[in-house]
Amino acid sequence: MMPLLQSRSNSQPATARALRRGPTAPLKTMLAMGALALGIGFGLGGATRAHAAWEPSKPVEFVVPAGTGGGADQMARFIQGVVAKHNLMKQPMVVLNKSGGAGAEGFLDVKNDKGNAHKIVITLSNLFTTPLATAVPFNWRDMTPVAMLALDQFVLWVNEDSPHKTAKAYFDAVKGGADRSVKMAGTGSKQEDQIITVMIEKAAGKKITYVPFKGGGDVAVQLVGNHVTSTVNNPIEAESHWRAGKLRALCVFDDKPMPYKTKVTASQSWADLPTCSSAGLPVDYLMLRGIFMPPGVTQDQINFYLELMKKVRATPEWKDFMEKGAFNQTFMAGQEYFDWLGKNEFRHRELMKDAGFLAK
Repeated sequence: MMPLLQSRSNSQPATARALRRGPTAPLKTMLAMGALALGIGFGLGGATRAHAAWEPSKPVEFVVPAGTGGGADQMARFIQGVVAKHNLMKQPMVVLNKSGGAGAEGFLDVKNDKGNAHKIVITLSNLFTTPLATAVPFNWRDMTPVAMLALDQFVLWVNEDSPHKTAKAYFDAVKGGADRSVKMAGTGSKQEDQIITVMIEKAAGKKITYVPFKGGGDVAVQLVGNHVTSTVNNPIEAESHWRAGKLRALCVFDDKPMPYKTKVTASQSWADLPTCSSAGLPVDYLMLRGIFMPPGVTQDQINFYLELMKKVRATPEWKDFMEKGAFNQTFMAGQEYFDWLGKNEFRHRELMKDAGFLAK
C-alpha cells in the first residue's frame, strides 16, 4: 500500500486515488464510531482498574495475642463466624492464638510482617501493658490502627456461695482482713486484671494474693471451683457461669451502669449491677477491643477492613453479642482512634508506674 500512497501518477488505480483523497463519508462515520467505542472501552476499563476496591486474595490471619476462651479470643472467633455466615468476605478468616510473652508473640508477629494486608490482630490492654512491663521492642505505633470495635467491661465476681453479697461487703473484707488473705485470679501478669487488683489494694490499704492464668476462661473456672476468692473477668468470660448460678456479679468497673436490661439470671440483668465506685469500691477501668494491621499497608487495604467491621457491627448477631457480653459500644476510627490510643497509653504508663510494673 505504501508505494500506491506515495505515487503521484495519474495512472494509479481508483482505489489508491480514493485512499489518497481520504475515506468516503460512510467510511468516516464507521471509523469514528469504532474509535469512539474503543476509546470508551479503554476508558471504562481504566476507570474500573483505577477505582477497584482492594480485597484479600488469600485467607486472612486473625491474630489473637491472648489465650483461648478469653474475651479477645471469643470476639475474634465471633467475627470470624459472622463474616463467614453473611459472606462478607470472599476469603476465609483463620484465627490464630499467639499468647506467648503476655501477647508479645502476637504483636511482634504483626509488627514484623510489614505490608501484609492479609493479617489483622485484635487488641486488648496488653497492647499497652506488655511493652511497658517487659521492654519488648514493640509499641502500638508499630502497627496500623483500623478501628475500635468496643470497650470491654470488667466485673467483680465471687463464687455464688461466697459470704460477700455486695461489693461493699467484699471491699470491707479486703480492708479488714490480713494481707494476702484474699486470692484474686486473673489473666496474665502485669496486665489489666492485675492492674485492677493493685488499684483495689491501694484503695483498701491491703495486699491481695494475685494468681495468674493463661486466659479468662481458665480464670472463671478457678472461681467456679472455689479455688480463689474473686476475679475481675470480662462479662463475656463469666456470663455462662453467672447464668448457671455458679458465680455472683457484684459491680462493674465503669463510671456508669451498663444499659442491658434483659435478665441474665432469674433476678438480675447487667443493668442491675451497680458501678463499683457507687457501691463503695473506688475503682474504674475499661479495656480496648480494637483492630490493627501490620505497618506499611495502604489506605485502600485499611478501608477494606474498616468497612468489613462496620458490616459486622450492622448484623443482628453483633447486637446480641454486645448485649450478652455487656460491652460499652463505643466505636472509633481515624484520628479520633489514634488520639484515644495515645491518651490511654499515657494512662497505662501512669498506672503501671504506680503499681511498680514498669520494666527496669
